[in-house]
Amino acid sequence: MKVSTITLGCKVNQYETQAMLNQLLQGGFSACQTGEDADIILLNSCTVTSTSDHKVKQTLHKARREHPHAVIVLTGCMPQAFPELAEDLTDADIVLGNSNRSSLLPHILQYLSTRQRIIDIVPHQTKEKFESMSVENFYERTRAFIKIQDGCNRFCSYCIIPYARGRIRSREFDNIKQEVTELAQKGFKEIVLTGIHLSSYGNNENKLIDVVEMIAGIEGVERIRLGSLEPNIVTEDFAKRLAKVDKICQHFHLSMQSGCDNTLKRMNRHYTSDEYFEKCELLRKYFDNPAFTTDVIVGFPGETQEDYEISREFVKKVRFSELHVFKYSKRDGTVAAKMENQIPEPVKTERSEDLIKVGENLTMEYRRKFIGKKVSVLFEEIINVAGENYWVGHTKEYIKVIMKSDKDISGDIKNVSLIGFANECLNCENIEKKGVGKEIMLATI
Repeated sequence: MKVSTITLGCKVNQYETQAMLNQLLQGGFSACQTGEDADIILLNSCTVTSTSDHKVKQTLHKARREHPHAVIVLTGCMPQAFPELAEDLTDADIVLGNSNRSSLLPHILQYLSTRQRIIDIVPHQTKEKFESMSVENFYERTRAFIKIQDGCNRFCSYCIIPYARGRIRSREFDNIKQEVTELAQKGFKEIVLTGIHLSSYGNNENKLIDVVEMIAGIEGVERIRLGSLEPNIVTEDFAKRLAKVDKICQHFHLSMQSGCDNTLKRMNRHYTSDEYFEKCELLRKYFDNPAFTTDVIVGFPGETQEDYEISREFVKKVRFSELHVFKYSKRDGTVAAKMENQIPEPVKTERSEDLIKVGENLTMEYRRKFIGKKVSVLFEEIINVAGENYWVGHTKEYIKVIMKSDKDISGDIKNVSLIGFANECLNCENIEKKGVGKEIMLATI
Protein backbone atom coordinates (compact mmCIF):
# COMPACT_ATOMS: atom_id res chain seq x y z
CA MET A 1 0.00 0.00 0.00
CA LYS A 2 1.18 3.49 -0.90
CA VAL A 3 1.72 6.22 1.74
CA SER A 4 1.65 9.96 1.08
CA THR A 5 2.65 12.51 3.75
CA ILE A 6 1.68 16.14 4.29
CA THR A 7 3.57 18.26 6.81
CA LEU A 8 2.30 21.58 8.16
CA GLY A 9 4.45 23.70 10.43
CA CYS A 10 7.97 23.62 11.76
CA LYS A 11 11.16 21.62 11.19
CA VAL A 12 10.32 19.44 14.21
CA ASN A 13 7.17 18.40 12.38
CA GLN A 14 9.23 17.69 9.27
CA TYR A 15 11.46 15.38 11.26
CA GLU A 16 8.54 13.61 12.91
CA THR A 17 6.77 13.10 9.59
CA GLN A 18 9.89 11.47 8.18
CA ALA A 19 10.20 9.27 11.27
CA MET A 20 6.57 8.17 10.98
CA LEU A 21 7.03 7.45 7.27
CA ASN A 22 10.07 5.33 8.09
CA GLN A 23 7.97 3.43 10.63
CA LEU A 24 5.38 2.62 7.97
CA LEU A 25 8.01 1.65 5.39
CA GLN A 26 9.49 -0.79 7.88
CA GLY A 27 5.97 -2.15 8.36
CA GLY A 28 5.70 -3.11 4.71
CA PHE A 29 4.17 0.02 3.18
CA SER A 30 5.82 1.99 0.36
CA ALA A 31 6.23 5.71 -0.27
CA CYS A 32 3.84 7.20 -2.80
CA GLN A 33 5.58 8.51 -5.91
CA THR A 34 4.52 11.55 -7.90
CA GLY A 35 1.35 10.82 -9.84
CA GLU A 36 0.46 7.70 -7.86
CA ASP A 37 -2.79 7.33 -5.92
CA ALA A 38 -2.27 7.15 -2.17
CA ASP A 39 -3.78 4.40 -0.04
CA ILE A 40 -2.70 6.07 3.22
CA ILE A 41 -2.46 9.85 3.72
CA LEU A 42 -0.62 11.06 6.82
CA LEU A 43 -1.23 14.69 7.80
CA ASN A 44 1.08 16.04 10.50
CA SER A 45 -0.59 19.22 11.73
CA CYS A 46 0.40 22.58 13.18
CA THR A 47 -1.68 24.71 15.55
CA VAL A 48 0.53 27.72 16.25
CA THR A 49 -2.16 30.13 14.96
CA SER A 50 -5.87 29.98 14.24
CA THR A 51 -4.91 30.17 10.56
CA SER A 52 -2.98 26.94 11.08
CA ASP A 53 -6.15 25.20 12.29
CA HIS A 54 -8.06 26.46 9.28
CA LYS A 55 -5.36 25.10 6.99
CA VAL A 56 -5.61 21.70 8.68
CA LYS A 57 -9.34 21.60 7.96
CA GLN A 58 -8.82 22.69 4.35
CA THR A 59 -6.04 20.18 3.77
CA LEU A 60 -8.06 17.33 5.24
CA HIS A 61 -11.08 18.20 3.12
CA LYS A 62 -8.99 18.42 -0.04
CA ALA A 63 -7.31 15.07 0.70
CA ARG A 64 -10.67 13.41 1.20
CA ARG A 65 -12.08 14.96 -1.97
CA GLU A 66 -9.11 13.89 -4.10
CA HIS A 67 -8.63 10.48 -2.45
CA PRO A 68 -12.11 9.31 -1.40
CA HIS A 69 -11.01 5.74 -0.65
CA ALA A 70 -7.73 6.49 1.15
CA VAL A 71 -7.18 6.05 4.89
CA ILE A 72 -6.49 9.52 6.25
CA VAL A 73 -4.52 9.95 9.46
CA LEU A 74 -4.50 13.26 11.35
CA THR A 75 -1.73 13.68 13.92
CA GLY A 76 0.41 16.41 15.45
CA CYS A 77 -0.14 19.54 17.48
CA MET A 78 -3.68 20.42 16.44
CA PRO A 79 -5.41 17.27 17.81
CA GLN A 80 -3.16 17.30 20.88
CA ALA A 81 -4.07 20.87 21.81
CA PHE A 82 -7.71 20.73 20.74
CA PRO A 83 -8.86 17.09 20.90
CA GLU A 84 -12.58 17.86 20.72
CA LEU A 85 -12.15 19.99 17.60
CA ALA A 86 -10.01 17.29 16.00
CA GLU A 87 -12.57 14.62 16.75
CA ASP A 88 -15.16 16.65 14.82
CA LEU A 89 -12.97 16.56 11.68
CA THR A 90 -14.66 13.50 10.21
CA ASP A 91 -12.52 13.54 7.04
CA ALA A 92 -9.86 11.90 9.24
CA ASP A 93 -10.24 8.15 9.81
CA ILE A 94 -7.55 8.01 12.49
CA VAL A 95 -6.75 10.87 14.89
CA LEU A 96 -3.58 10.77 16.99
CA GLY A 97 -1.88 13.33 19.21
CA ASN A 98 1.82 14.04 19.75
CA SER A 99 2.62 11.67 22.57
CA ASN A 100 1.94 8.20 21.14
CA ARG A 101 3.27 8.09 17.57
CA SER A 102 4.45 4.51 18.14
CA SER A 103 0.81 3.45 17.85
CA LEU A 104 0.56 4.73 14.27
CA LEU A 105 1.27 1.46 12.49
CA PRO A 106 -0.90 -0.73 14.78
CA HIS A 107 -3.79 1.73 14.42
CA ILE A 108 -3.56 1.75 10.63
CA LEU A 109 -3.55 -2.06 10.56
CA GLN A 110 -6.50 -2.10 12.94
CA TYR A 111 -8.45 0.35 10.79
CA LEU A 112 -7.75 -1.61 7.62
CA SER A 113 -9.18 -4.66 9.36
CA THR A 114 -12.26 -3.13 11.02
CA ARG A 115 -12.93 0.13 9.13
CA GLN A 116 -13.90 1.64 12.48
CA ARG A 117 -12.77 5.22 13.17
CA ILE A 118 -9.98 5.52 15.75
CA ILE A 119 -9.45 8.46 18.11
CA ASP A 120 -6.38 8.07 20.32
CA ILE A 121 -5.08 11.28 21.93
CA VAL A 122 -3.04 10.68 25.07
CA PRO A 123 -2.69 13.72 27.39
CA HIS A 124 0.83 14.90 28.16
CA GLN A 125 2.22 13.94 31.57
CA THR A 126 4.27 16.07 33.97
CA LYS A 127 7.32 13.77 33.94
CA GLU A 128 6.86 12.53 30.41
CA LYS A 129 9.90 10.96 28.74
CA PHE A 130 11.24 11.93 25.32
CA GLU A 131 9.49 9.78 22.71
CA SER A 132 12.11 7.81 20.88
CA MET A 133 11.91 8.33 17.12
CA SER A 134 14.55 7.81 14.48
CA VAL A 135 15.04 8.53 10.81
CA GLU A 136 17.08 6.29 8.56
CA ASN A 137 16.87 8.56 5.54
CA PHE A 138 15.46 11.91 4.44
CA TYR A 139 13.80 11.56 1.09
CA GLU A 140 14.46 14.37 -1.36
CA ARG A 141 16.68 16.20 1.12
CA THR A 142 20.38 16.88 1.34
CA ARG A 143 20.30 18.13 4.95
CA ALA A 144 19.28 15.97 7.87
CA PHE A 145 16.98 17.40 10.53
CA ILE A 146 17.51 15.85 13.95
CA LYS A 147 14.99 16.34 16.73
CA ILE A 148 16.78 16.34 20.09
CA GLN A 149 14.29 18.11 22.35
CA ASP A 150 10.53 18.40 22.84
CA GLY A 151 8.13 20.46 24.93
CA CYS A 152 8.25 23.93 26.47
CA ASN A 153 7.90 25.34 30.00
CA ARG A 154 7.87 29.04 29.10
CA PHE A 155 4.15 29.71 28.69
CA CYS A 156 4.46 32.87 26.64
CA SER A 157 1.10 34.60 26.86
CA TYR A 158 0.32 34.18 23.14
CA CYS A 159 1.41 30.57 22.71
CA ILE A 160 -0.53 27.29 22.71
CA ILE A 161 2.54 25.10 22.15
CA PRO A 162 3.14 24.07 25.82
CA TYR A 163 -0.33 22.53 25.72
CA ALA A 164 0.31 20.84 22.37
CA ARG A 165 3.80 19.61 23.23
CA GLY A 166 3.91 19.20 27.00
CA ARG A 167 6.83 19.98 29.32
CA ILE A 168 10.48 20.02 28.26
CA ARG A 169 12.26 16.73 27.76
CA SER A 170 15.48 15.80 25.99
CA ARG A 171 16.80 13.00 23.84
CA GLU A 172 19.53 10.75 25.17
CA PHE A 173 23.01 11.91 24.20
CA ASP A 174 24.19 8.54 22.89
CA ASN A 175 20.99 8.09 20.89
CA ILE A 176 21.66 11.38 19.09
CA LYS A 177 25.20 10.27 18.33
CA GLN A 178 23.97 6.97 16.88
CA GLU A 179 21.44 8.57 14.54
CA VAL A 180 23.81 11.30 13.31
CA THR A 181 26.53 8.71 12.68
CA GLU A 182 24.15 6.61 10.58
CA LEU A 183 22.97 9.64 8.60
CA ALA A 184 26.53 10.81 7.98
CA GLN A 185 27.39 7.37 6.64
CA LYS A 186 24.50 7.76 4.17
CA GLY A 187 26.06 10.96 2.82
CA PHE A 188 24.26 13.74 4.69
CA LYS A 189 26.82 16.49 5.16
CA GLU A 190 24.73 19.03 7.10
CA ILE A 191 22.99 18.25 10.39
CA VAL A 192 20.26 20.62 11.58
CA LEU A 193 19.46 20.37 15.29
CA THR A 194 15.81 21.04 16.07
CA GLY A 195 13.49 21.09 19.04
CA ILE A 196 10.40 22.85 20.31
CA HIS A 197 12.57 24.77 22.78
CA LEU A 198 16.05 23.75 21.61
CA SER A 199 17.89 25.93 24.13
CA SER A 200 16.49 23.89 27.02
CA TYR A 201 18.15 20.68 25.82
CA GLY A 202 19.93 18.98 28.66
CA ASN A 203 20.14 16.24 31.19
CA ASN A 204 22.32 15.68 34.24
CA GLU A 205 25.50 15.51 32.14
CA ASN A 206 25.07 17.23 28.76
CA LYS A 207 23.80 20.53 27.38
CA LEU A 208 23.26 21.77 23.83
CA ILE A 209 26.87 22.87 23.38
CA ASP A 210 28.01 19.36 24.33
CA VAL A 211 25.79 17.93 21.58
CA VAL A 212 27.31 20.32 19.04
CA GLU A 213 30.86 19.40 20.03
CA MET A 214 30.04 15.69 19.90
CA ILE A 215 28.51 15.91 16.40
CA ALA A 216 31.50 17.89 15.17
CA GLY A 217 33.65 14.84 15.86
CA ILE A 218 31.56 12.48 13.72
CA GLU A 219 33.19 11.56 10.43
CA GLY A 220 31.27 12.74 7.38
CA VAL A 221 29.54 15.67 9.05
CA GLU A 222 30.73 18.91 7.47
CA ARG A 223 28.13 21.35 8.76
CA ILE A 224 26.09 21.77 11.92
CA ARG A 225 23.18 24.20 11.93
CA LEU A 226 21.18 25.19 14.99
CA GLY A 227 17.44 25.66 14.99
CA SER A 228 15.70 28.45 16.88
CA LEU A 229 17.48 29.55 20.07
CA GLU A 230 16.37 31.56 23.06
CA PRO A 231 18.67 34.53 23.70
CA ASN A 232 19.40 33.47 27.29
CA ILE A 233 21.45 30.49 26.08
CA VAL A 234 24.07 32.86 24.66
CA THR A 235 26.67 33.24 27.38
CA GLU A 236 30.35 34.02 27.06
CA ASP A 237 31.21 30.35 27.54
CA PHE A 238 28.58 29.18 25.02
CA ALA A 239 29.70 31.63 22.32
CA LYS A 240 33.40 30.91 22.91
CA ARG A 241 32.97 27.13 22.73
CA LEU A 242 30.65 27.39 19.72
CA ALA A 243 33.17 29.52 17.81
CA LYS A 244 35.79 26.79 18.24
CA VAL A 245 33.59 24.35 16.28
CA ASP A 246 34.68 25.03 12.70
CA LYS A 247 31.71 23.03 11.33
CA ILE A 248 29.11 25.30 12.95
CA CYS A 249 27.02 27.44 10.61
CA GLN A 250 27.17 31.07 11.70
CA HIS A 251 23.45 31.47 11.22
CA PHE A 252 21.60 32.15 14.46
CA HIS A 253 17.82 32.28 14.66
CA LEU A 254 17.34 34.07 17.96
CA SER A 255 13.73 34.15 19.08
CA MET A 256 12.65 37.75 19.75
CA GLN A 257 8.91 38.43 19.00
CA SER A 258 9.19 42.15 19.78
CA GLY A 259 11.82 44.83 20.19
CA CYS A 260 9.70 46.77 22.67
CA ASP A 261 10.09 46.06 26.39
CA ASN A 262 6.47 46.87 27.18
CA THR A 263 5.29 44.30 24.64
CA LEU A 264 7.87 41.73 25.73
CA LYS A 265 6.58 41.98 29.29
CA ARG A 266 2.97 41.41 28.22
CA MET A 267 4.14 38.48 26.10
CA ASN A 268 5.79 36.96 29.20
CA ARG A 269 9.13 36.79 27.41
CA HIS A 270 12.09 36.38 29.74
CA TYR A 271 14.46 39.14 28.57
CA THR A 272 14.58 42.82 27.70
CA SER A 273 15.54 44.35 24.36
CA ASP A 274 18.87 45.48 25.85
CA GLU A 275 19.64 41.93 26.99
CA TYR A 276 18.71 40.61 23.54
CA PHE A 277 21.04 43.07 21.85
CA GLU A 278 23.88 42.14 24.21
CA LYS A 279 23.53 38.49 23.13
CA CYS A 280 23.77 39.47 19.45
CA GLU A 281 26.88 41.55 20.12
CA LEU A 282 28.41 38.67 22.07
CA LEU A 283 28.02 36.36 19.07
CA ARG A 284 29.45 39.07 16.80
CA LYS A 285 32.46 39.15 19.11
CA TYR A 286 33.28 35.53 18.27
CA PHE A 287 31.94 35.23 14.70
CA ASP A 288 32.74 37.27 11.60
CA ASN A 289 29.57 38.80 10.16
CA PRO A 290 27.13 36.16 11.49
CA ALA A 291 23.58 36.00 10.16
CA PHE A 292 20.83 36.79 12.65
CA THR A 293 17.25 35.84 11.81
CA THR A 294 14.19 36.13 14.00
CA ASP A 295 10.40 36.13 14.29
CA VAL A 296 8.49 39.32 15.07
CA ILE A 297 4.84 39.57 16.08
CA VAL A 298 3.03 42.82 15.24
CA GLY A 299 -0.31 43.90 16.60
CA PHE A 300 0.00 42.14 19.95
CA PRO A 301 -2.77 43.19 22.38
CA GLY A 302 -1.99 46.58 23.83
CA GLU A 303 0.73 47.41 21.28
CA THR A 304 0.53 51.15 20.72
CA GLN A 305 1.88 52.90 17.65
CA GLU A 306 4.79 54.04 19.79
CA ASP A 307 5.43 50.45 20.92
CA TYR A 308 5.46 49.32 17.31
CA GLU A 309 7.88 52.06 16.25
CA ILE A 310 10.22 51.16 19.13
CA SER A 311 10.18 47.54 17.97
CA ARG A 312 10.73 48.65 14.37
CA GLU A 313 13.79 50.72 15.29
CA PHE A 314 15.19 47.89 17.38
CA VAL A 315 14.96 45.53 14.39
CA LYS A 316 17.08 48.01 12.42
CA LYS A 317 19.52 48.35 15.32
CA VAL A 318 20.16 44.58 15.46
CA ARG A 319 20.65 44.46 11.64
CA PHE A 320 18.93 41.15 11.09
CA SER A 321 19.77 39.25 7.93
CA GLU A 322 16.16 38.11 7.63
CA LEU A 323 12.84 38.76 9.36
CA HIS A 324 9.80 36.53 9.67
CA VAL A 325 6.89 38.86 10.41
CA PHE A 326 3.60 37.60 11.82
CA LYS A 327 0.38 39.39 12.63
CA TYR A 328 -0.82 38.48 16.11
CA SER A 329 -3.44 35.71 16.01
CA LYS A 330 -5.67 34.91 18.98
CA ARG A 331 -5.40 31.37 20.30
CA ASP A 332 -8.15 30.08 22.54
CA GLY A 333 -6.72 28.86 25.81
CA THR A 334 -3.92 31.43 26.02
CA VAL A 335 -3.60 34.46 28.31
CA ALA A 336 -3.26 36.90 25.42
CA ALA A 337 -6.59 35.86 23.93
CA LYS A 338 -8.32 37.38 26.96
CA MET A 339 -6.29 40.60 27.04
CA GLU A 340 -7.90 43.96 26.54
CA ASN A 341 -6.98 46.35 23.74
CA GLN A 342 -6.98 43.82 20.92
CA ILE A 343 -5.57 45.48 17.82
CA PRO A 344 -7.86 45.91 14.78
CA GLU A 345 -6.94 43.78 11.79
CA PRO A 346 -6.27 46.73 9.42
CA VAL A 347 -3.73 48.12 11.90
CA LYS A 348 -2.01 44.74 12.17
CA THR A 349 -1.89 44.51 8.39
CA GLU A 350 -0.40 48.00 8.05
CA ARG A 351 2.32 47.28 10.62
CA SER A 352 3.07 43.90 9.10
CA GLU A 353 3.48 45.28 5.59
CA ASP A 354 5.71 48.07 6.90
CA LEU A 355 7.97 45.73 8.89
CA ILE A 356 8.23 43.26 6.02
CA LYS A 357 9.67 46.07 3.88
CA VAL A 358 12.16 46.89 6.65
CA GLY A 359 13.16 43.23 6.73
CA GLU A 360 13.60 43.07 2.97
CA ASN A 361 15.91 46.09 3.07
CA LEU A 362 17.95 44.55 5.87
CA THR A 363 18.25 41.28 3.94
CA MET A 364 19.58 43.07 0.87
CA GLU A 365 21.95 45.15 3.01
CA TYR A 366 23.37 42.03 4.69
CA ARG A 367 23.79 40.03 1.49
CA ARG A 368 25.47 42.87 -0.42
CA LYS A 369 28.41 42.42 1.95
CA PHE A 370 29.09 39.04 0.35
CA ILE A 371 29.40 40.22 -3.26
CA GLY A 372 32.89 39.37 -4.46
CA LYS A 373 33.54 36.96 -1.58
CA LYS A 374 34.24 33.24 -1.70
CA VAL A 375 31.84 31.10 0.32
CA SER A 376 30.94 27.44 0.70
CA VAL A 377 27.52 26.35 -0.57
CA LEU A 378 25.64 23.10 -0.03
CA PHE A 379 23.70 22.57 -3.26
CA GLU A 380 20.29 20.98 -2.90
CA GLU A 381 18.00 21.19 -5.93
CA ILE A 382 17.95 21.98 -9.65
CA ILE A 383 15.85 24.60 -11.45
CA ASN A 384 15.65 25.55 -15.11
CA VAL A 385 16.11 29.21 -15.98
CA ALA A 386 15.74 30.32 -19.61
CA GLY A 387 16.45 26.79 -20.82
CA GLU A 388 19.58 26.29 -18.71
CA ASN A 389 20.17 24.28 -15.55
CA TYR A 390 20.96 26.07 -12.30
CA TRP A 391 21.53 24.50 -8.91
CA VAL A 392 20.17 26.07 -5.72
CA GLY A 393 21.83 25.83 -2.32
CA HIS A 394 22.71 27.68 0.88
CA THR A 395 25.80 29.16 2.44
CA LYS A 396 26.65 28.65 6.10
CA GLU A 397 24.87 31.98 6.72
CA TYR A 398 21.76 30.53 5.03
CA ILE A 399 22.07 32.81 2.03
CA LYS A 400 20.28 31.24 -0.91
CA VAL A 401 22.54 30.85 -3.93
CA ILE A 402 22.14 29.62 -7.51
CA MET A 403 24.88 28.49 -9.86
CA LYS A 404 24.82 27.26 -13.44
CA SER A 405 25.92 23.64 -13.85
CA ASP A 406 25.02 20.77 -16.14
CA LYS A 407 26.50 18.32 -13.64
CA ASP A 408 24.49 16.79 -10.79
CA ILE A 409 25.89 18.55 -7.72
CA SER A 410 23.04 17.77 -5.32
CA GLY A 411 24.48 17.21 -1.87
CA ASP A 412 27.87 18.66 -2.83
CA ILE A 413 29.55 21.46 -0.88
CA LYS A 414 31.47 23.73 -3.22
CA ASN A 415 33.55 26.85 -2.70
CA VAL A 416 32.17 29.52 -5.01
CA SER A 417 32.37 33.25 -5.64
CA LEU A 418 29.24 35.38 -5.21
CA ILE A 419 29.04 37.85 -8.10
CA GLY A 420 25.75 39.59 -7.33
CA PHE A 421 22.02 39.15 -7.08
CA ALA A 422 20.49 36.69 -9.50
CA ASN A 423 17.73 38.99 -10.72
CA GLU A 424 20.33 41.65 -11.55
CA CYS A 425 22.76 39.26 -13.24
CA LEU A 426 20.51 36.93 -15.22
CA ASN A 427 18.56 38.13 -18.20
CA CYS A 428 15.34 36.29 -17.56
CA GLU A 429 11.92 37.81 -17.02
CA ASN A 430 10.59 34.72 -15.26
CA ILE A 431 13.40 34.24 -12.77
CA GLU A 432 11.26 35.05 -9.72
CA LYS A 433 8.61 32.59 -10.91
CA LYS A 434 11.32 29.96 -10.75
CA GLY A 435 11.68 30.49 -7.03
CA VAL A 436 14.56 32.88 -7.45
CA GLY A 437 13.73 36.19 -5.85
CA LYS A 438 15.58 39.46 -5.75
CA GLU A 439 17.51 38.48 -2.61
CA ILE A 440 18.95 35.25 -4.14
CA MET A 441 22.62 35.46 -5.05
CA LEU A 442 24.38 34.16 -8.15
CA ALA A 443 27.58 32.15 -7.82
CA THR A 444 30.34 31.02 -10.10
CA ILE A 445 33.23 28.63 -9.61
